[in-house]
Amino acid sequence: MFLCNTLKREKQTEQSHLVFKMQQSATKKKADLKVIILGDTSVGKTSLIQRYLNGVFTGDTISTIGASFFLKQWGPYNVAIWDTAGEERYSGLSSFYCRGASAAILAYDISQGKSLRALRERYLQLLDASEPNCLVVVVGTKKDIITSSSREIPSSAGEILALELNEKKGRPTGSFNEKPFFETSAKSGENVQKVFDFILNTCLPLNDEETAKRSLRQTMGIDLENKLQTQNESTKKCC
Repeated sequence: MFLCNTLKREKQTEQSHLVFKMQQSATKKKADLKVIILGDTSVGKTSLIQRYLNGVFTGDTISTIGASFFLKQWGPYNVAIWDTAGEERYSGLSSFYCRGASAAILAYDISQGKSLRALRERYLQLLDASEPNCLVVVVGTKKDIITSSSREIPSSAGEILALELNEKKGRPTGSFNEKPFFETSAKSGENVQKVFDFILNTCLPLNDEETAKRSLRQTMGIDLENKLQTQNESTKKCC
C-alpha cells in the first residue's frame, strides 16, 4: 500500500511539472483560439482530448492537477486546448484558465446523473470568465458503456443545456448548422472528431482551398472507416 501511494504521488508530481512546462510554452506561441474543457472529475475529459489529438485511448489516465495545455495546428491557426481539473478544490484555478476562452466544452458522464448536476451547480459560473460570445458545446461521454437501463441522463437534457447556455452567450439556436451537443466515446472514438470540428469550423474561418483540403481528408477517412467496417463484417461471417 505504501509503495502504491508513493508511486501515485510521484506520478502526480511529475504531471504537475509537465503542466507547469506546458503553461510556460503557452506564452511562446500565440494561440488564435482558446478552447477550455470543464466537467466533474472522472467524466473523461483527458481521454476525450487524447483521443482527438493522438487517436488513442488508454483508460488509465491520471486525474489532472490544475490544468494541462495542448497546442493543435488547424490550417493556418494555432488552437490552444486547456484540460482542467475536475476536483472541487481546483475550481478557482479552473475559473482562471477560463479567461480568454472563445470556446468551452462542458463534459458529463452519461451514466452518472450527478455529473450533469455538477455542471449546473459548479461549472456554469466559471463561464463568466470566458469571452462574452464564447461558444459552449455540451458533451456526454462514455457512450460505449451505456445500455438502455444504465443511462441516467437522456440526450434531451444535454441538448437543452447546450442551447440554453449559447442563448445566454448571444448565440441563438438558428445561428448553428447543427446543435452544439454531442454524445461521445473516447474508447471507440465515436463523435470525438465531430466535437472539435464543430468548434473549429464555427470559430475559425478557413479559405476555400483549406476547406477543400479538409473535406478531402475527411472523405478519405470516412471511406477508410467504411472499408475497415466492411472487412470486419466479412471476417465475422467467415467465422
